[in-house]
Amino acid sequence: MSDHHHHHDHSGPIAIGATAARVVIGLLTVIGVGVVIGAIAMWPSKQHVDIPLPMQNAGGGAVQTEAGTVVMQDIGPCGSPSLGKVFPDKPEPPRTNAYTCQRSVIAIESGPHKGNRTLFEIAPGPGQPDLRAGDEIRVVRQTDPSGTPLYSFEDYSRGLPLTLIALAFVVVIIVVARWRGVRALLGLVFAFAVLVMFLLPALLDGKPAIPVALVAGSLILYAVLYLAHGVNLRTSSALLGTLTAMLLAAALSWLTIELTNLTGLSEEQNTNVATYIQHVSITGLLLAGFIIGSLGVLNDVTITQASAAFELAAIDESATRREVFAAAMRVGRDHIASTVYTLVLAYAGGALPLLLLFSVAGRSIRDVLAGDAVAIEIARSAVGGIALALSVPLTTGIAVLLARPFGAKEPSPPPRARHARHARV
Repeated sequence: MSDHHHHHDHSGPIAIGATAARVVIGLLTVIGVGVVIGAIAMWPSKQHVDIPLPMQNAGGGAVQTEAGTVVMQDIGPCGSPSLGKVFPDKPEPPRTNAYTCQRSVIAIESGPHKGNRTLFEIAPGPGQPDLRAGDEIRVVRQTDPSGTPLYSFEDYSRGLPLTLIALAFVVVIIVVARWRGVRALLGLVFAFAVLVMFLLPALLDGKPAIPVALVAGSLILYAVLYLAHGVNLRTSSALLGTLTAMLLAAALSWLTIELTNLTGLSEEQNTNVATYIQHVSITGLLLAGFIIGSLGVLNDVTITQASAAFELAAIDESATRREVFAAAMRVGRDHIASTVYTLVLAYAGGALPLLLLFSVAGRSIRDVLAGDAVAIEIARSAVGGIALALSVPLTTGIAVLLARPFGAKEPSPPPRARHARHARV
């Protein structure tokens, strides 16, 4: 940036700073307009994607679930004709006492058969629910080919406890962080809306993954950073640093996935996507995941860096840009060191079941690490880590350029005084 502005030097750092501010604001405006145009260009059409077979009911529609409560639970002879059927009070007894299993009578509490009951017979085994009387559950309502309603177990009902936990999160954030907390939560809502309304439908539409992820990421960053931290030069320098780092993360992700031939097919959900929604590219999904996944950490580091640079510049009016940069980078290095753990441990935590399976498989550590599933996590951590580390000097540099003149209440001291200060030090 500085080569541009050499002709300003005679008027001192103020002019450079003012120019830098104009350049940064100009850049952010241009990028912002670009992002909006990109979002409009790639806005998903109202497409209709057929519901994949295993996820649809017999009629081809979405699966309907209703509320139910386990009213009776015992172990006894199974094979009752009432299995999954609707009945007012008691199930029919089995015709033969062939085998025993867990029998559950479920009261149906919503939908067209509310007030009636149904019967589940569950043979114990891994992946089977262990129901207890009094459990609140969700049941799937379907019809068999002859039109008879059939019910089956879907999942435990978690609505209330989940709502309470989420509420506790909201309350604690707001109590501790006050208005800033409220704004951060609004940012989260916005981020989620971008993912659900733009990113996912656009990927379903078969739009190219990297541009979609970059546009979605930028929309989220603009909203989240300005919402949580206010519209000012400090936030602007962090935003420019984060956007640049995100672009870098996108390029790195693409390169990594190309070089390592990661398929993503080790994950069951991805295999399901590949099977049932053929036109969506799995590597595209992986890429988008890498990019969106790196945003949070980048955000964290760049805001801290911008803040550190501005604060340091304001405290010591006589410090040169280089000194402010060096001091802010010392803070940044500490932060990088701790955030690298955040990044890697978060992924390792997410991959614990996977690591457990590998530890009993008796395969060589080389095979395990190079296998698709672990390789994805390694690549993700590495890409995130590189983007993270490079975002620090980037943001600090931008912030120092902006902070110096505006921090200065009086003009900077003439060069002589500055040299004298060095001699003193």
